Amino acid sequence: MLMEIKKRAIDEAKQEQAKRIHIYIVCNMIMPAVKRIPVTEPVWKDLSEMRSAGQTYTELLEDLIEARKKDRLASDMMRIEEEGTFVPLSEIKD
Repeated sequence: MLMEIKKRAIDEAKQEQAKRIHIYIVCNMIMPAVKRIPVTEPVWKDLSEMRSAGQTYTELLEDLIEARKKDRLASDMMRIEEEGTFVPLSEIKD
């Protein structure tokens, strides 16, 4: 009987420890590190005006970054088309 009590106590301790680890991992996913980006007052005002109702600054910045990446890709593709020399696919050998 004493062995069963010890085993049950060990199992409960392991389960409790697993819960703590799980909560720790969830907290890290929910609350990532906060970084501060200093901006001037006019930039802050412009960012505030760009935000949609209920949109966080993180979401706004994610949208702006994605739009900038797409613009850069389109610009690079246009530059390559203007400057590049292309070979027809039929002439490419394996």
